[in-house]
Amino acid sequence: MPPFRRKKASKSFPVKVCTLDAELEFNLEWRATGRDLFDLVCRTIGLRETWFFGLQFEDTKHFISWLKLDKRVQDQCVSQMPGTPFMLLCKLYPEDVAEELIQEVTQHLLFLQVKQAILSMDIYCPPEASVLLASYAVQAKYGDYDESAYKPGMLASEDLLPQRVIDQYQMTPEMWEDRIKIWYADHKGMSRDEAEMEYLKIAQDLDMYGVNYFAINNKKETDLYLGVTALGLNIYEKDNKLTPKTTFPWSEIKHISFDDKKFVIKFVDKSVTNFIFFSPKGMNKLILDLCIGNHDLYMRRRKPDTMEVQQMKAQAKEEKQRRQIERNKLAREKQLREAAERERTAMEQRLLQYQEEIRLANEALRRSEETAELLAEKGRVAEEEASLLAQKAADVERENARLRLSAIKTEEEKVHLERKTREAEFLTARLVEESEKRAAEAERLKAELVAAKVAEKQAKEKLINFLSRASTGSLPPPSSVQSSLFPSTCSLPAELGDPRVGGAASGGCRGCRRGRERRCGGCGGCGGRCRAAQWDRGARPQLVPAGARRLRPAHTPPFARDREGEGGVPGEVEAPAGAARVAALRVLGAARGGRGGGRGGGRGSAGPAARGGGARRPRQVLHAAPPQAGRGQRSGRLLRGALTTSTALRPCAYR
Repeated sequence: MPPFRRKKASKSFPVKVCTLDAELEFNLEWRATGRDLFDLVCRTIGLRETWFFGLQFEDTKHFISWLKLDKRVQDQCVSQMPGTPFMLLCKLYPEDVAEELIQEVTQHLLFLQVKQAILSMDIYCPPEASVLLASYAVQAKYGDYDESAYKPGMLASEDLLPQRVIDQYQMTPEMWEDRIKIWYADHKGMSRDEAEMEYLKIAQDLDMYGVNYFAINNKKETDLYLGVTALGLNIYEKDNKLTPKTTFPWSEIKHISFDDKKFVIKFVDKSVTNFIFFSPKGMNKLILDLCIGNHDLYMRRRKPDTMEVQQMKAQAKEEKQRRQIERNKLAREKQLREAAERERTAMEQRLLQYQEEIRLANEALRRSEETAELLAEKGRVAEEEASLLAQKAADVERENARLRLSAIKTEEEKVHLERKTREAEFLTARLVEESEKRAAEAERLKAELVAAKVAEKQAKEKLINFLSRASTGSLPPPSSVQSSLFPSTCSLPAELGDPRVGGAASGGCRGCRRGRERRCGGCGGCGGRCRAAQWDRGARPQLVPAGARRLRPAHTPPFARDREGEGGVPGEVEAPAGAARVAALRVLGAARGGRGGGRGGGRGSAGPAARGGGARRPRQVLHAAPPQAGRGQRSGRLLRGALTTSTALRPCAYR
């Protein structure tokens, strides 16, 4: 016998297992039981809540059956055709999905199965609930609603609503899509497992959820439906699968048995009559298997959890917390990513804006360069024009300066002319006034001339009488001679009188009679020739010797011009010669000398002999006030010529 014996190659056959979202293929041995295949599938997909699921297949008689776990697969009337699929489906439904479902894979598989049942109309769902369930299904598949990524018509291609609901309302797919999108946008931030759980929570409240329907007949051969659920058995009428006609809870059922087509339900309460119904041939084993499974699960829920379930729940809780942490972290990262995306989008927009601004700036720069060239050309033209304008401005400025100078000269000339005009007007006024004064003086001189002629006539007569008496040798005393020569009734001119006295007899001028006072009364009777008037004008009549040097005033007195006009020496009067004149002068000099000496050289005295007395008495010249211009000058000269011989009357030097 050889040491090593070769084992015979075990025969195997291919098995295909399909879930609602995947397909699995295995090679099973011929002796493999249903338990072996089921455990292999569960280990492959990581399913631990195996009591809810089973492997469904179609047998050789085309009946839907569940794979029995304690028998070999090849012994369960499985079709020998290659690639015969097994379906992993939920066989027993939970009462409360939120409390009983532990693993996410269990929840996901149940969600897919319930969703398919609703869409295939195996479970009736109202239209409003269908739209809401469709929104949760979209949230579970696509995640949060993103308006930027959402494209119109994206949901129209999806199978989201039952055909019965679509046919019930006359609405287009776009309208249904808008309805679903409104609910879909409200589920933002919900994860896939949360959306699936919300879907199952709504679906478990539907009337046909978790019910396995079987057609039966009662004793009266009435067509009925038997519904096997997680809570018990329901009897439905043929036309109504929503509202059960009779309900038998698992807590009231004691035993279920069948004999060929006959089913007997015994109750805990013995007073209740057993319920008997008849099922089609080949379905009795399936009904009994579902009843046993739901009843066992019902009783298991009402007992404390086993160690395995507790460990699963603890692991599921930890896994849920970990997933929640990851979800929160993912949410934060998502927010940061969204913020970064928004910032990137904003930066891209700013970049595009900057690029656009740069483009516009380049265009503006190009236009500005062109404009600058044009402006430079215009600037050159403007500079040339400015130079021309500057030259013109300089010319205009020079012309303005010339005009200003001309205007200044014109203004000065105007001022000068105005001043000359004013001077001429003033001179004209003075001349008019002077002419009036001269006319008045002429009239006065006329009157004086007449008086002088009368006085001359009388003097001549008296002189003739005097000379005639002198020739006979009988001369009167000097005082009588003087009084006889110059009676008090007639007045001599001021040149022949005493310089201290304005008149001959009264001792003052005829107008003011102020006597010897130094101030003139301003009567005008003397014509300004009286001593007082001379004192007022600052002129003092003096008697200077004949050979002494005369002091010329700084200005030429007006009366000097009268003599100059006649060709003689200013202020001098030629005296006619004759012995009679010499004698008359001697008599007059003696009379004045005696009067002057008697007074002791008072004011108006002539010569040093008169002032202090001396041995020698020089010839004296009488200086009187300047003669006034007029027709009375000549008569005065004639009279003085009769009274003087070699002496000359000179005007005093005014100072």
